[in-house]
Amino acid sequence: MHASPLYEQVANKVQGLIDCRTLRAGERLPSVRSLSREWSISITTVMQAYRTLENRGLVEARPQSGFYVLSSLRTALPEPRASQPSEVPCDVSVPDLAMRILQDTSKPDLVQFGAAVQNPDLLPTRKLHQMLGTMARRHPERGINYSMMPGSADLRTEIARRQVGAGCALAPDDIIVTNGCQEATLLALRAVTKPGDTIGVESPAFYNHLLTADALGLKVVEIPTHPREGMSIEALRYALANHRPAAVLTVSSHHNPTGATIPDERKRQLAELMSEYDVPLIEDDIFGEMNFEGDRPKAAKAFDRTGNTILCSSFSKTLAPGYRIGWIVPGKYHDTIARLKSCMNYGANALAELAIAAFLEEGGYDHHLRRLRRTLEKRVRWLRESVAEHFPEGTRISNPSGGMVLWVEMAGSSNSVCIYRRALAAGITIAPGVLFSPRGEYRNCIRLNAAYADESKEKAVARLGEIVRSEAEQTVSGTT
Repeated sequence: MHASPLYEQVANKVQGLIDCRTLRAGERLPSVRSLSREWSISITTVMQAYRTLENRGLVEARPQSGFYVLSSLRTALPEPRASQPSEVPCDVSVPDLAMRILQDTSKPDLVQFGAAVQNPDLLPTRKLHQMLGTMARRHPERGINYSMMPGSADLRTEIARRQVGAGCALAPDDIIVTNGCQEATLLALRAVTKPGDTIGVESPAFYNHLLTADALGLKVVEIPTHPREGMSIEALRYALANHRPAAVLTVSSHHNPTGATIPDERKRQLAELMSEYDVPLIEDDIFGEMNFEGDRPKAAKAFDRTGNTILCSSFSKTLAPGYRIGWIVPGKYHDTIARLKSCMNYGANALAELAIAAFLEEGGYDHHLRRLRRTLEKRVRWLRESVAEHFPEGTRISNPSGGMVLWVEMAGSSNSVCIYRRALAAGITIAPGVLFSPRGEYRNCIRLNAAYADESKEKAVARLGEIVRSEAEQTVSGTT
């Protein structure tokens, strides 16, 4: 019996690595040159082997990138359905459970799939703390005094430079430094609304945005959202014409919780539509730089020609959440927001501003971002595959192009609050879907944070799958 050709032997060996999940769905195969060198075979043989795997439907070639493992039919899951919320504005009702999930992050014994907080292991903590010490020695007087509004000129200059990548041409004076992105969105809403007003939000919506709306006495009208392309521009036009919201609040890139990114052309339509109706657009771009491949998405602000879009973001997901450094581009609402900021707390953390500005200026941020993006892409893909393997039939899951959260739609009438409680008892925290709706919808959905997801969490995902399956069975039998 003749031995099979060498390229087939290589293909079979690589397939074995895929079958035993050493190489997982979405991961890049070793480069042709590196495998040729490591296995002492020719580049031609490696290419033939990879093409054989491609013909078997196990890998795909991506231009200028290499070969990647495809999801198997066994683990491939469809995306969640596009949302179809009520068109009627409503008051906001978010359970106190939202605060409990945030408090869960302080418990190291829990598997942290709940709050969308960054894993400290993925952040340049030592380098930032070194810079913090350097700035304290170099600028002792600035470190102990107030950082007065609008914030560090050095930091605002670096932010303006980075926003070129988002399509925005900004001057440092266009920017006000804030205590995180949450304060930025709060300032924006306070500047353009009054109690009793209605604002437009995506459905599902980031629950902190709903909590802020509730605290300000605002109603919300939910806008249908596609799991990949985000807010429906057509539905938004209907809401603007029929409900005249005082503002619209959007997470336009790598949306929380769905992971959706509004395509650039639709962002242009969004900005133009909001200007047409003279309704301010508040854009939360906190995940904007966390794209997995290619150039970062443009911000809707890039297409704003009237100063009508208020852009908000921070470094909480990419650098240091505890530093509390965010920022806002108020556009034509600059004076109002500047007054509100001065009334609230003068400025931000002076030393943290200086440290982050130095980190950006020295060029370490781009290197860090490349590593962070690669790691998050790997973890998101691992968690998607693990959910597909362990959750019951009928499960749907988002497929984001960036960020770190996954939106899971479970079959039937599963109760995500019950799943949360049972998971917590098992040492796992998740975010129930009801938090992302002002009406308590999405009871059959959960959001998972992939920043902590890797092979060491396999048992946790398997246990969560058992809980989901058990909850679905109990719901059907009427025992829940």
